[in-house]
Amino acid sequence: MLYEFKGIKPVVHESSFVHPQAAVTGNVIIGKNCYIGPGAALRGDWGQIILEDGCNVQENCTIHMFPGITVLLKEGAHIGHGAIIHGATIGKNCLVGMNAVIMDNVQLGDESIVGALTLVKEAEIIPPRSLVVGNPGKIIKQVSDEMISWKTEGTALYQQLPAECHTSLKIVGSHSMPENLNNTMPDSAYKSWKQDK
Repeated sequence: MLYEFKGIKPVVHESSFVHPQAAVTGNVIIGKNCYIGPGAALRGDWGQIILEDGCNVQENCTIHMFPGITVLLKEGAHIGHGAIIHGATIGKNCLVGMNAVIMDNVQLGDESIVGALTLVKEAEIIPPRSLVVGNPGKIIKQVSDEMISWKTEGTALYQQLPAECHTSLKIVGSHSMPENLNNTMPDSAYKSWKQDK
């Protein structure tokens, strides 16, 4: 759902998809082909949130800030399930892993990867192409071409998802359990990232 706050309404490009169970409040700008998953909270009440084109913010993520701060997710930023971004800038084509926490005034360099459950402390400046893991987060190596290719392929799936949600996501009532579940599951159109297409 989208919520106006103090006369400011979120702006969402028509090609993007905000799940009805997400909460997007106030001064939030969402660019093209972005996906916002159920349970995500983007709260632009005290400052601004900008998502450039092709970003995704998955289930149960939180994006917020201290007063007067802008949170920026640059093009292709990929925020994994349950992550928290508070007052930070996430560089182009970055991956923030599941349940990671990125604190205030962090500058995460382009094409960096933050591991699941990692805490990036306040005001850390992370150079481009860094792999950051741990609590507190530490740079353990540079992101390889193979790793960033893997990340980019995964994000591309999320960049296709908004259009698919607009055309095929429907609310349905409860149904009784079929006798044979194997006969009810369609073949998946999706393949593993590593699987030949």
